[in-house]
Amino acid sequence: MYLMDLATFGLVGGVFALLTAATGVGQLLRRQVDMGLNPAAIEQFNLRIRAWWVLCAVLLAAFWLGREATVVLFGLLSFWALREFITLTPTRMADHRALFWVFFLFTPLQYVLVGINRYQLYSVLIPVYAFLFIPARIALAGDYKRYLERCAKIQAGLMICVYCLSYAPAILYLDIAETAGPQAAEESAEEERPRSAAAQRLARAKAAVNEGRYGGQNARLLFFFLLVVTLGDAFRYLCERLIGKHVIAPAISANRTWEGFLGGAACATLFGTLMWLATPFNPLQAAAMSMLITTMGFAGSMTMSAIKRDRGVKDYGTLIEGHGGVLDRIDSTCFAAPIFFHVTRYLFT
Repeated sequence: MYLMDLATFGLVGGVFALLTAATGVGQLLRRQVDMGLNPAAIEQFNLRIRAWWVLCAVLLAAFWLGREATVVLFGLLSFWALREFITLTPTRMADHRALFWVFFLFTPLQYVLVGINRYQLYSVLIPVYAFLFIPARIALAGDYKRYLERCAKIQAGLMICVYCLSYAPAILYLDIAETAGPQAAEESAEEERPRSAAAQRLARAKAAVNEGRYGGQNARLLFFFLLVVTLGDAFRYLCERLIGKHVIAPAISANRTWEGFLGGAACATLFGTLMWLATPFNPLQAAAMSMLITTMGFAGSMTMSAIKRDRGVKDYGTLIEGHGGVLDRIDSTCFAAPIFFHVTRYLFT
């Protein structure tokens, strides 16, 4: 429960205030039938707000329960997203045993390693060991028809839905640098000196306080990341409906426009910059990280749209009313999470 400190509650409270305001606007637009607005677009907007309420409430509950609960939540999301992905990709009987190991060994093991903070292991488990295991196991089944295509589909699903998404809860385990210089060196030297029993008890109490403080900071950083991803998608959707004219890739998505991408990225970057106090970044760094998040989120959205067009479907599923399936909502997060994690890890830890 230590993840939720006062500053984190303030950030979460601000998000719920925005959702409350958006809910009020949606209800007001629904009643103003004489304004000439598209009723279907208004209904879609209200459905999205309703789904965001559910998603934020679930995420808040996971934060309140602690890091382990958050890891479990993202693990379940990965499992369901991978299920949606594999459902759309035709498989043969020879693939089923490989899929068994993908779902019930590599997916949970990836999150177990994240939960015990073993970066050296979870950073290579899937792109090395799982990627070698999948083609070998399918080959042992003796079915060579569309062999490369089948292997690539399973590997792509595991990489996007499990490996990439697992870097979101991994943010909670980053050791964000806050102290440096002589004071840090003095504290480090002090820790190496022999201590009495009373001093050791005091040190353990101090460590517990620090764990709560830094845990709260990491929770705010994860919330910052998820909020910028969500705002990027939301503002892009609004800009596409209001000012979108120049379609980026008509064969992939007739709604994705340059105006929507640039307008959504600019608005999300502005909000991300205003939230710099909740992060270890200064305002300029928060702006750069927000732009990075929204750009990678857009890349993920376009990539997953291309896969849906290839499979001839509109959504990956229907689990969330107004949002399609789980993978339809986390496609941006999947692409942005590993980039945000590693940039933060190498520059701010």
